[in-house]
Amino acid sequence: MVTRSTWAQALSLACVTVSLGAAAEPLPPAPAGAAPPVEKPAPAPTEQPKIHHAPVVSTQAHQPLTVRADIEHPHRVKRALLVYRTAKNPVFREVELLRASDAPYAAEIPEEDVEWPTLSYALELELLSGQRVAGFASRAMPHAVQVPEDLMDIRERALGERLGGRRSVFSATGEYVSFGKSEAASLGPTGTESVRDQYFRFEGGYTYRPLRVVTEFSIRIGVVRGQAPVPVRDPVPGQSESERFDVGLNYGAPTVRFRLHDQIHVEAELLSSVTEVGFSWGTGGALLLGDPYGSKLTLGFEAIQTFGSRFFTRMDVVAVDRVTVAPIVEITNMPSAEKYGVRLLGEVALDLGGGFGAALRGGYQARLATSGGPSAGGTLSYAF
Repeated sequence: MVTRSTWAQALSLACVTVSLGAAAEPLPPAPAGAAPPVEKPAPAPTEQPKIHHAPVVSTQAHQPLTVRADIEHPHRVKRALLVYRTAKNPVFREVELLRASDAPYAAEIPEEDVEWPTLSYALELELLSGQRVAGFASRAMPHAVQVPEDLMDIRERALGERLGGRRSVFSATGEYVSFGKSEAASLGPTGTESVRDQYFRFEGGYTYRPLRVVTEFSIRIGVVRGQAPVPVRDPVPGQSESERFDVGLNYGAPTVRFRLHDQIHVEAELLSSVTEVGFSWGTGGALLLGDPYGSKLTLGFEAIQTFGSRFFTRMDVVAVDRVTVAPIVEITNMPSAEKYGVRLLGEVALDLGGGFGAALRGGYQARLATSGGPSAGGTLSYAF
C-alpha cells in the first residue's frame, strides 16, 4: 500500500535529478578564431611628485641660508625651486634646488639677503608639462624665518639714525697759515736770511660711512702753495734763486677709519703727492677716543717726503645742540722747513640743518719765539 508520504518523497527525488542534469549541461562552444576573455587589472594610481622638507625657523643674519629638501618621484619633475623674499624687498626671487652632498637637494639664499627682521620662502615644483605646483608653503602664504638682529646691525642702525641716514659727505676747505718771518740757510756771505713763512691750502673731500667695522672711508685732494725756509739743496731745474723758497704740494689722501670699540676708533691714511722737487709718498694715522660723532679726543700724525711732518691733538666738545668747539695743538715743520713750529688753533663747527654744515677755525703759530703769525680757515660740507 502506497501512502501519501511515499509519493511526496518520490516527487522530491525527481526534482533533484532534473536540477543536477541542467547544471551538468556543457557551455556552448566559443566562435572559431576568437581569443579567450582576459580579465583587466585595476588601473594603477598616478605617481604624484612631492617635497619632504623640515622648515627653517630662524637663522643668523648676514650668513648664507641653505634650505634642504627631498623630492619624491623626481623623474616626474623638470626642476624644483626655492622662491624667497626679504622684508626690504617684497619681490620673490628664485633659486633652483640641486643635488647636494649633505642632503638630497639644496638651495642657498645669499648672505646679503639674510637680513633682520625676517625673510620668507616657499618651495615649488615645475612639472614636465611646465605647470608650477606648490611643494611647501606658497607665494600667497610663504613660510617666515626669523632673522635676529646682531649687535653690529644694532650699532649701525643707531649711528645711522643719529646721522639722519646721511652716509655720504662732500666737503671743501680753505686755510691761510702764517708763521711770520723765519730764518733760512743761505748761500750768501751771511749764511742765513729772513724768509716770509706762509702758505695757502685748498682741499676737497668725499666721505662714505658704512658704520660697521669700517666706520668711514674717505678721499681728500688738495693743493698747497707758499713760501718756507727750506734747507739748502740742489737747485730745482728751471728755478731761479728768488724762487728757491717757494713751496708747493698737490696731494691725494685716502683714509679708512676702523672701529675697535664703541669708544675707540683708529684711522689709517696713505698720501701721494707731487712737490716742487718731484713725486713723494706719505702716511698718516689717528687714534679717536670717545664718541666718533660727538665729543672725542683725537691724537694723530701725518708725514710726507720732502714736505714735512705734523703731530696734532684735538679735543671736540659738543657745547650745545648743533655746535661743537675744538681746541687744536699741532707741532709741524710743514711746509719743507728745517725747524718745527707750534700751532695753537680753535675751531667752531655748526650744524646748519638739512645736511649742511660749516666750520670756522683760527689761531696763531710760530717757529721762532720772536716771530709768528695768524691762521684762518673754514670748511663747508653737505651730507646726504
